[in-house]
Amino acid sequence: MSFGLGNLPYGVFSRPGEPRRVGVRVGDQVLDLAAALGGDVYSAPSLNPLLALGRAAWQETRARAREAAATGDHLIPLAEVTPHLPIEVADYVDFYASFEHASNLGRMFRPDDEPLKPNWRHLPVGYHGRAGTVVVSGTPIRRPCGQRPSFGPSRKLDIEAEVGFVVGVPTRLGERAGAFEDHVFGVALVNDWSARDIQAWEYVPLGPFLGKSFATSMSAWITPLDALEEARVEGRSQEPEPLAYLRRQAPWGLDLTLHVELNGETVSTPSFRDMYWTPDQMLAHLTVNGASLRTGDLFASGTVSSVGQPGSLIELTWNGAYPVKLPGETRTFLEDGDTVTISAWTSHGVSLSEVSGKILPAT
Repeated sequence: MSFGLGNLPYGVFSRPGEPRRVGVRVGDQVLDLAAALGGDVYSAPSLNPLLALGRAAWQETRARAREAAATGDHLIPLAEVTPHLPIEVADYVDFYASFEHASNLGRMFRPDDEPLKPNWRHLPVGYHGRAGTVVVSGTPIRRPCGQRPSFGPSRKLDIEAEVGFVVGVPTRLGERAGAFEDHVFGVALVNDWSARDIQAWEYVPLGPFLGKSFATSMSAWITPLDALEEARVEGRSQEPEPLAYLRRQAPWGLDLTLHVELNGETVSTPSFRDMYWTPDQMLAHLTVNGASLRTGDLFASGTVSSVGQPGSLIELTWNGAYPVKLPGETRTFLEDGDTVTISAWTSHGVSLSEVSGKILPAT
């Protein structure tokens, strides 16, 4: 899939003995924006200064980067650079926006009740995560310990294949966000690792905490919204009709197919276009109470699941009842040494940069 001139995802990289700076991925190379374009925002060790400039500056940078990449100058082989966390994460919010995922978990844990709680169709349910444990793709993930209710390493370590959205333009405390594209810079894949046994013991009555906060992985390269223009689709129909502040003003569903690999074997290919709540609705709900946005905020969709293609092992194995078959072995949940890689693409051939992580034993 393409990382060509129609994509140009942004990240932060370094080479041995050199400072971190902003780059754009071009195929299997990186365009050094500090060298190609000049300017302090491109010499910064994170994308945040560029994000804060707003949409007009983003579009100008993208046009200049395309011209610079076409010349072939200031291109560095990807194999020679180290990618870093591309943003200074200000706040992290995780939603629960997939109808199939929420319904599957409801049927699993509340078999005698309706799968969805009454509020689920009225608002995009979410929770605030921990910004300080967001890590770049490739960072090893240490198996967490906690109460389950006995204390010890998680026995049900899971993945959550998600799509994340990076905020550039902030809002003031007490005001609501405007148009989605005026605030959100781009899209990155996210794996919001989950310790299901720790989470199950702790989450009533307040919700996710230590079972989720130990690590969240994100792509090293952020695809700008402009690269996904052809992938925009109408969102899924909603019943009942959302309240006025949640009604869609533009098509911000995305025609993305996620590709989930466990130890190199494809285990699921969920579709993001099937999500019930779209990212513009998530942003509107996130700020409707006057909560402010900050440059570098990250909000994610929650597990992306579609019919027959779940984005988590708890769904894929029905909480361990039906193990996933891999060559010569099976899995219910993640074991030490396992590697999970999530990639995604549009039907127009634009790829999102993968997010990957390997599980290390608990300490």
